[in-house]
Amino acid sequence: MTSSSKVSLSEPLIEQMQQWRRKIHAHPECGFEVQQTAAFVAEKLRSFGIEVVTNIGRTGLVGILRNGTSTASIGLRADMDALQINEQNTFAYRSQNSGKMHACGHDGHTSMLLGAAAHLAKTKNFEGTVYFIFQPEEEHGTGAQAMIDDGLFSRFDIQAVYGLHNLPGLAAGEFAVRSGALMASESGFEISIEAAGGHAAMPHVGVDPIVLGSQIVLALQTIVSRNLSVISQPAVVSVTEFITDGTVNVIPSKVLLKGDCRCYDEVTLAKLEQRMGEIVAGLCSAAGAEHKFEFRHAFYPLINSNTETANCVSAAEHVFGRDQVNGNCEPITVSEDFSSMLRVKPGCYALIGNGTESIGGCALHNPHYDFNDGILGLGASYWVQLVQQCLKT
Repeated sequence: MTSSSKVSLSEPLIEQMQQWRRKIHAHPECGFEVQQTAAFVAEKLRSFGIEVVTNIGRTGLVGILRNGTSTASIGLRADMDALQINEQNTFAYRSQNSGKMHACGHDGHTSMLLGAAAHLAKTKNFEGTVYFIFQPEEEHGTGAQAMIDDGLFSRFDIQAVYGLHNLPGLAAGEFAVRSGALMASESGFEISIEAAGGHAAMPHVGVDPIVLGSQIVLALQTIVSRNLSVISQPAVVSVTEFITDGTVNVIPSKVLLKGDCRCYDEVTLAKLEQRMGEIVAGLCSAAGAEHKFEFRHAFYPLINSNTETANCVSAAEHVFGRDQVNGNCEPITVSEDFSSMLRVKPGCYALIGNGTESIGGCALHNPHYDFNDGILGLGASYWVQLVQQCLKT
């Protein structure tokens, strides 16, 4: 089969993918504690005749499938972890692990990549090496970096890396991607203010950290409109918590502000951190209060490279049809730790429609969400087509 041939997965394989997906859905695991899921994936890969290396980034694993003499290679990544959510679905394969649920579709991502691995191992219609990357702990943004730190790109000759995520609200059978920034960064911040506080009847005696904290909240909102271009540097700064130790007649001595920032490039990210620090320090100094400012990077902006995005569009058009592929979709403000991999290697992350109706239209991270089994074959076929296209025989 050449890259122009139609990918055709067998019906038994598609049925198996559904069984795998529902088995994983019924037994969700969170964070790095995905031992059973990783063991299941490893067992399946070995049964296909694929070499497996385990315990990369604690519980991550890589399947290695070689064919021919070409030195070309490609990495395909799926995430395995679930969320700490009590599932409210009632179907037979609902979560059996209390307080844990596959509410983001990682069960489907894992099953699609397993299906692609099974097909490629059987047909071997490519020249080179395919690395099947199964990652833990995506939801909190540390799994990809853990695998990288454990040698993902130094132990394995992965020349480019690709990822895929389902998207409720995008019709099943549709595909979306863009070159450049597809997803935003996510950074958390904490601002602690310490002041004299005092009696509510005599605020002039001390320093009121509530007034100061309120000034900081408002001043932070000027960064996006006054320090960053709303056209070339879009960003979001949200204060989400305002905590004090005061009471009805006591002006507090401590205020803690917490929040979240999003943007689409690392230059803007650095500017956000710099200006936030300057605003907090300046206002606290003017008021005579002590402060601490912490800014933590959870997810970096997800930046797709041009060549690899073109590869994705071509493969998707082949599988989904040209009219079903949006190769220049709008960026979205959610975050994904695949961005850490794209800081090291060229690659592309894309979106596959999960549906708009009840089966696939429920939002991610919702207790009623379920992955749409009807797109399993499409997703696996896309992976196969991408491999055959990038590693041509």
